[in-house]
Amino acid sequence: MSTQEVRSFSREFKLAAVQRMEAGENVSALARELTVKRVILYRWRDAYRLGGVEALRLRGRPSKAEALAMETARGVAGKANDLAEARWQIDQLQRKVGQQQLDLDFFKEALRHVEASRQASATPGVTASSPASKR
Repeated sequence: MSTQEVRSFSREFKLAAVQRMEAGENVSALARELTVKRVILYRWRDAYRLGGVEALRLRGRPSKAEALAMETARGVAGKANDLAEARWQIDQLQRKVGQQQLDLDFFKEALRHVEASRQASATPGVTASSPASKR
């Protein structure tokens, strides 16, 4: 096959390749077997994930309806990714707030222990001190 020759694959061929990829088959081995570049297989898989079987179109310019459907699918996928990212950030912030609350509780308790252990001064106006450490 010459480098200028362009191959055309049927929708069924593309779908079968994508299904094998989705099943976990090694993409490099599949590409060698089908004599298709890996990047093409990934392109088919991404198109299938965005637009289903209809996205595995034949060569040529997509119709306006196909282009609109693909754009809509990309928008939905983008919104889903944005939502997943926002949820991840919320989880991270909730963990951080929880950790800060634990730290705050720890230091409040430590301060309470220090204040309780301070020696009362015998003379008014004299600063109280903590007991000497036993080192």
